[in-house]
Amino acid sequence: MTDSNRIPLYRTIWRWHFYAGLFVIPFILILSVTGAAYLFKPQLDRWEERGWRGLPTASAVDADAQVAAALGDFPGASFHYYRIPEAPGDAAVVHLGLSNGTMRDVAVSPQGQVIGSADSERRLSAWLAKIHGSLLIGRTGGLIVELAASWAIVMILTGLYLWWPRGRGPAGVVWPRLSLGGRAALRDLHAVTGFWVSGLALVLLLTALPWTDVWASSFRALRAEMGWVSGAQDWKSGGADHHAAHDHDAMAMADHGGHAAPAVPLARIVALAKAEQMPAPAIVQPPGAPNLFGPPNGNVWTLTTQTQNRPLVRKVGYDPVTGAEVSRSGFADKHAIDRAVGYGIAWHEGQLFGWVNQVIGVATALALFTLAISGFLMWRRRKPGDALGAPPTLRDPARLKGAAAILLLLAALLPLLAASLLLLWIAERLILPHLPRAGRWLGVARA
Repeated sequence: MTDSNRIPLYRTIWRWHFYAGLFVIPFILILSVTGAAYLFKPQLDRWEERGWRGLPTASAVDADAQVAAALGDFPGASFHYYRIPEAPGDAAVVHLGLSNGTMRDVAVSPQGQVIGSADSERRLSAWLAKIHGSLLIGRTGGLIVELAASWAIVMILTGLYLWWPRGRGPAGVVWPRLSLGGRAALRDLHAVTGFWVSGLALVLLLTALPWTDVWASSFRALRAEMGWVSGAQDWKSGGADHHAAHDHDAMAMADHGGHAAPAVPLARIVALAKAEQMPAPAIVQPPGAPNLFGPPNGNVWTLTTQTQNRPLVRKVGYDPVTGAEVSRSGFADKHAIDRAVGYGIAWHEGQLFGWVNQVIGVATALALFTLAISGFLMWRRRKPGDALGAPPTLRDPARLKGAAAILLLLAALLPLLAASLLLLWIAERLILPHLPRAGRWLGVARA
């Protein structure tokens, strides 16, 4: 490519990078902090339940007595599932659906005494998930986060183009020249950090898409149309609590009172479940109980796990009359699309490779935080007093057909990005020409 062609392309991509970065900076700061904290959900949950562990084991009662104790403290509640204690001295956790439509985790000691309860919606991890997924403002927040994620992808891809060495040595490309000080050191810190984190950041952004609203709805429709479905979708999408351990709304509204009481007691199923060595937290659902995702449980006792490491999730069904095993399914039985999403979710939540995955996630969040702060400081240092400081638009857009085609391809894959680009085009072509001062401030005036 000749210099005469490269310079307009470089300036245009710089302009995209500038606007994408300026828009997503506040969201990167929020999502980096909350995402890094949410990586430690298992540790946070254990800390909140610290008073439910290490209890005496003498005179222990069976699981049925523990469930009866929980239901006795919450009249009118329905039994959703029993969480098997990890260690002999741990309390069992009985998850109940209350008569007012909310849910409750009830801790019952080995002796059958209720020693505490928690609203699953008010756990620290649930609060972090709501900020991370919807900014605490529901579906509108979810759409904003999805839009920010779409533009963050543009920011990273355009940043890689701007970083490209073009014949330069490794200094300032692979490592920052901090000794230069001032704007040069800040530019190097921003560019080099962006290079090293770009791959991990793109993985994080892409693995978040199945939890979104518009993109996930389109993906779900495509899966159904192409026949890429095998069983119920076991992740939540649609602008709600994306990192929820289960579909709260479905569980709260479910009514499984129409199923007859099973002849086989819960205690027998728990004994069978312990032999399965299901990853913690392992749960047993009664017949007809609301499922973690999808439709309510069938007429079987179901053993499964709430582990965030999705490839380890499996289910075993037991006949409510005989206690015999009647079904068994695991991660390998899912469609390839679901398995890919499962791996992505486990990686995104920092649970695919245990603490190593958590460390990588924290490092990625810190790098993104550094990118946001350094980008903001670079903008403030070069921003003129009477303008936003964006690179101006070009006189001859026809010379940028290749770049436009790439942007259109991204827009086709990211529906909210496409909608925002359309709005920007309308504003730039139809509105800003009538507002010359605003156009000059935004850098839309023709160069």
